[in-house]
Formats: sequence, structure tokens, C-alpha cells
Amino acid sequence: MQREGSFREMKRHVHYEKPSEKRARQKAEAVRRARKLARKRAQREGLIPAPKKVVTR
Repeated sequence: MQREGSFREMKRHVHYEKPSEKRARQKAEAVRRARKLARKRAQREGLIPAPKKVVTR
């Protein structure tokens, strides 16, 4: 549910969100997605190292 964004969606609907706040939030989310995509692309191309995986026992 958390991956699908259900919790975030529920929290957003608790209070009214002004249109200007909605635009700012959507723009911030788009920037976050773009940065994540660029980071993954750079890791695949070997420009930056991939994060180390933690091994738990």
C-alpha cells in the first residue's frame, strides 16, 4: 500500500489543499521522479557507484 501511495493520498485528503499548493507539490514530485530516474540511469551507465546492499543475518 505504501508503494502505491495510498497512505500519502489519504493524508492529502484530510485537509483542503489550495490550488497553488497542489501545483507546488506536483512540481516537487516531478522533480523527485526525474532525479531518481537520472540517478538510476547514471548507475546503470557506471557514472556513479550503485549503493551497497546491506546483508542481514
